Amino acid sequence: MNKVKLLFFATLKQKAGTAQVDLELPDQLKVAGLKKLLLERYPSLPQSPSSLLVAINKEYAFDKEEIPQGAEIAVFPPVSGGSAEGGAEFPTVFSITEDSLDLNAILSQITRPSTGAACFFSGMVRGITSGSEAHETEHLEYEAYVPMAEAKMQQVADEIRSRWPEVEGIAIVQRVGKLMPGTPTVMIACTAAHRDTGVFEAARYGIDRLKEIVPIWKKEVGPAGEVWVEGEYIPSPGE
Repeated sequence: MNKVKLLFFATLKQKAGTAQVDLELPDQLKVAGLKKLLLERYPSLPQSPSSLLVAINKEYAFDKEEIPQGAEIAVFPPVSGGSAEGGAEFPTVFSITEDSLDLNAILSQITRPSTGAACFFSGMVRGITSGSEAHETEHLEYEAYVPMAEAKMQQVADEIRSRWPEVEGIAIVQRVGKLMPGTPTVMIACTAAHRDTGVFEAARYGIDRLKEIVPIWKKEVGPAGEVWVEGEYIPSPGE
């Protein structure tokens, strides 16, 4: 038998009634078999296997992949939409934190002597949503699968550099915990020598990509109750 550690996140944690469990799985079991087993063991989980994303040892795993011995397995819904620095030549900062975001401090970490332009994107908690889905938000609660999220933030930074090689510094910072309306929740920043080097496009790409592949979820709490906000993007092999 294969002894593994299974982690549940976001709404799946609620539905399963646990955040972590140790399991014994049959040898050579594949991801598709694991999903079937989980749906039998936890009938409150979404009954469509496509609604269960799986990561093995902090990398996305797919139905035909075999589960290795002693793996750490994370199961979560599509993501809702430390700190590490690269070398002095190309500074990179990524962090998941409960602390408030200090934009000046972050900018100082990704600024080089040659830097002449910086582009920031910062998302924040919206207290009032208008339109067809009008509602009030009292606060958001953010949760992350931290080790995998940090690895995926590094991947986003690498993708930015491959597309916009003139970008000098990159910062990707996400807050977790309970956040009130008006509070910044996430920040993407890119620096370069000039504004026409791709920093605008790179920052936009960074936030869009974070919402796709970095395992972070949010629960929205308001007068009408609470709900986990899930995305729709399903990663493909290689992501």
